[in-house]
Amino acid sequence: MSTVDSLVPPGVRVRLSDDVVRCDDGQTLFGTRSGRILRLAPVAVRMLQDGDFTVSDRTGAVLSRALFDRGMADPLWPARPAETDPARALHDVTVVVPVRDRTSALQALLAALPPVGDVVVVDDGSRDPEAVRTACERAGARVVRHQVSHGPAAARNTGISCCTTDFVAVIDSDVIPEEHALAHLRRHFDDPLVGVAGPRIMGAKVCGTGWIARYEAASSSLDLGPVAGPVAPLTRLSYLPSATLMLRVAALGSGFDPDLHVAEDVDLVWRMVASGWRARYAPEARVHHDHRTTAGAWVARKSFYGTGAALLAQRHGALVAPMRLHPLSAAVVALAATQRRRTVTAAVALAGVQLLLTAQRVRTKHRHHPVRLGATLTAMSLTAAAMQTGAALTRHHWPVALLLATRSRRARRLLVLAALTCGARGHRESELDPVRYLLARRADDLAYGFGLWSGALAARSPRCLLPSFTSLCATRTAPPSPVGDGPLIPTREGTRHG
Repeated sequence: MSTVDSLVPPGVRVRLSDDVVRCDDGQTLFGTRSGRILRLAPVAVRMLQDGDFTVSDRTGAVLSRALFDRGMADPLWPARPAETDPARALHDVTVVVPVRDRTSALQALLAALPPVGDVVVVDDGSRDPEAVRTACERAGARVVRHQVSHGPAAARNTGISCCTTDFVAVIDSDVIPEEHALAHLRRHFDDPLVGVAGPRIMGAKVCGTGWIARYEAASSSLDLGPVAGPVAPLTRLSYLPSATLMLRVAALGSGFDPDLHVAEDVDLVWRMVASGWRARYAPEARVHHDHRTTAGAWVARKSFYGTGAALLAQRHGALVAPMRLHPLSAAVVALAATQRRRTVTAAVALAGVQLLLTAQRVRTKHRHHPVRLGATLTAMSLTAAAMQTGAALTRHHWPVALLLATRSRRARRLLVLAALTCGARGHRESELDPVRYLLARRADDLAYGFGLWSGALAARSPRCLLPSFTSLCATRTAPPSPVGDGPLIPTREGTRHG
């Protein structure tokens, strides 16, 4: 791939994300969710004067790449020429469906698919293979069979190996895509560096009315929310669920790890990003998943998800850490958590030290309002540290927190505060009443934490339980590029906190 081939193509409209604030007469962009700062050259400032622009030349292509990679802008893709002919819109996409029995769900999925280049169903050791084969024949889909089950990762790899198209959409059999979902995903691959894109995964349109179904509608582990963005480890969007993914076949490498029966989607996305490919979350594309809504199956699934962290830690090390903290922020939160007058006073003083150090570090790159910017970054860092601590107490490390709570009144107060705070934050999107939502959230966290610790014990390694620490003003670079093209627009990456 040449440098020219790696550029964002002309015709793409680039719009600044809602969380980006323009400072210093537009010379500095500040992401209020990520804490990232980007300093722009005058030509870039002029292009972004109205908050968006359409790529028409190399300058716009390089600027858009810098903004996309830092999560500061979203692409608004024009309709692809093939979309004027629905039969040709997805002619270069093969749909791969791994299935083991679940014939009724498979029939519903195949009936909902739009015209695509090919459909390959991988029967992963079904007990009734004839029922699967009959359903596929009626829908005009090809069938490849594993005589015994090898797991979803191996099944997807088998289907991908049958592809003759440039792109593949892997879709679980219990998913129904909305009418234009696959077309929306396909548009993102007009960017030559996008290797994988994922939709928003909602609950099934008929998914039950019980309290678990309503909780999942608001807080499903598969639903990454309504805000688009780049996907990479240690960011707001750190993974894409494999319930539905669209992939560039040339970017897949060895594909899914067949040894992983959980977290294989996270592993694949992280390997692709490490290789220089971009991953995008595209919530404008929506699919509906048949969530587990019976108590036993739901708790078992949450615990199963937790076991994947230990397997990921063996492959990706500190990227799996349940907490990623700056040492000063961690110290401030730890001192405040003791709930003693002297230590709280020390926490306030240490927060002041962090503010001064951050402002001094920012001043070397951004001369305008360094104290104000330093205060904002410090507040974001401390808030992130407090939120991560609360999540650790109630989710990742609840066995330790529970043990401490049996011996300390202050620990009990802290644990109750963390549980209420985390529950209140998630309840805003839920139709459940606060009490039942909080109970469901606690069950969710307890099950995941149980799986997390079980996985660590099985792996005989605590790595997935250990926090990681970063420097006070850690700088996150953009993802590497397979072509190594340098920036045309003079930009300077600033401090990232949280």
